Amino acid sequence: MTLPPTTYLRPEKTGAVIVDIHVIPNASRTQADGEHDGALRVRLHAPPVDGKANLALTAWLADTLGIAKREVELIRGQTSKRKQLRVSAAACTKAQWLALAN
Repeated sequence: MTLPPTTYLRPEKTGAVIVDIHVIPNASRTQADGEHDGALRVRLHAPPVDGKANLALTAWLADTLGIAKREVELIRGQTSKRKQLRVSAAACTKAQWLALAN
């Protein structure tokens, strides 16, 4: 699969895609907000308490890409603003990745 030319999307050998995200919790609404230091900046409405921001981020990414939440896995950064999520192989088309990049 061909990904849009961004620094925050990286394909794995398995076909899955790693998404680097910089999270800003407690925002007025949840939305993507450009790039920050090689990562997609995402403003989350959820607070960073008891994993609520992580759940909100996973749900937002799945919803934005139009895929099931089970296709998205938080693999790094459970307690950090910098996170890595894995989107399983064949879950998204190039058009869905382009929608995330814009």
